[in-house]
Amino acid sequence: MLKEGFWDDPQEAQDISKQAKAYRDKIEQYQKLVSELEELETMVLFIEEGDSSFSGELIEGIETLQDKIENIKIEILLKGEYDKNNAIISIHAGTGGLDAQDWAQMLLRMYVRWAESKDYKTKVLDILPDTEAGIKSVTLLIEGTNAYGYLKSEKGVHRIVRISPYDSSGKRHTSFASIDVMPEIESSVDISVNPNDIRIDTYRASGSGGQHVNKTDSAVRITHLPTGIVVQCQSERSQHTNKETAMKMLISKLVELKESEQKERIEDLQGEYSQIAWGSQIRSYVFNPYTLVKDHRTDVEVGNVQGVIDGDIDIFINAYLNKNIK
Repeated sequence: MLKEGFWDDPQEAQDISKQAKAYRDKIEQYQKLVSELEELETMVLFIEEGDSSFSGELIEGIETLQDKIENIKIEILLKGEYDKNNAIISIHAGTGGLDAQDWAQMLLRMYVRWAESKDYKTKVLDILPDTEAGIKSVTLLIEGTNAYGYLKSEKGVHRIVRISPYDSSGKRHTSFASIDVMPEIESSVDISVNPNDIRIDTYRASGSGGQHVNKTDSAVRITHLPTGIVVQCQSERSQHTNKETAMKMLISKLVELKESEQKERIEDLQGEYSQIAWGSQIRSYVFNPYTLVKDHRTDVEVGNVQGVIDGDIDIFINAYLNKNIK
């Protein structure tokens, strides 16, 4: 039964609407799987009657259906408090100069491509490009059901081995980039941050120059003094909007840190926040002397490096979630 005055609460109405849509999507997803299974059963009947022309299509259809069923199994396992939320992913170039910055940009493209394959929306919240090549850091919002549940498996150091396009001698280089992932916390969640614990700085947003460059200090950087967490946003021209987004990012990081440290209150968090521990890469992408992507946590290997760089990372995500979610 709906409580009195329900429709006077826009946020609650919106939450119910989103939940209803999620249920409708699940039902539609199940019905599509049943339909595909029935088509495969029909092909089996034709083959049993001597028509082998359907053999190739049947094998391909079975493999596709198995992949879809596996993805649904993973979705069912995503029961964490914030698994269903949007994801905020931060990429930072490590040591390696231009190669590391180029690697960070490649990873940004990889996650954007992956999000597009899921029909998720993406938005760059903050980016620090380099004048020569690549990016030093970027923060990307990925909007879609279970985005955080999937992408939390990507947190860690990612390593690339390749012939450097920036080395005229053609030598092989190893570069690193760190990935940090946190859930976007809904504004309706009741979490407070002590104003005395934060420092807010404004600065001019970076841009490509010309008439469209922002000439006001609209970009916002917020530092949480007790933990050392720093967030920043420059995606909008409005300083007020960037400040709101940066505060949401800060709360998201604090909630994630609270969960990982098993603290009951955000006020209990102290000490320097370490984004990613270097030297503990979770995945290696090797382009030379052979082609291989290997996840060091699950031992899953894929030879098609370019396919992975183009966003085909579900095999790694699913293997990690199957191993770590009970």
